[in-house]
Amino acid sequence: MIQLIVGKKGKGKTKHLLDKVNAEIKDVEGNVVYLDKSRKHMFELNNKIRLIDVPDYLVSNSDEFIGFICGIISQDHDLQYMYLDSFLQIACLKDGDVSTTISKLETISTKFHVDFVLSISVDESELPDNLKPSVIVSL
Repeated sequence: MIQLIVGKKGKGKTKHLLDKVNAEIKDVEGNVVYLDKSRKHMFELNNKIRLIDVPDYLVSNSDEFIGFICGIISQDHDLQYMYLDSFLQIACLKDGDVSTTISKLETISTKFHVDFVLSISVDESELPDNLKPSVIVSL
């Protein structure tokens, strides 16, 4: 399953994402990973959540990003949730097609039973129609 938190930059998407991950960690049976563009929010996350600073791993395009995600999943068979903050940046999608990458994540989610929650810096009205049903928070 893919869930989206959307809104223009500076609207508070990260706070919603952090609140959601910290609230859900109490009820999760598997492992949780939080991917971000820095370690800035390390101390705001519950210590049971693994923070990964994506730029440390030299991901430079969306295909490498999908491979990176698959690598994380292949190393943790108990992985249940992945939270992706600053999705457009960490997935290297500044000018790319968001739908294609999210479609690949949907396939990965279904195959490996990992749910994704993404924070995307776009207004809901700018999203392709096929992604709008996945929006859980629009700011």
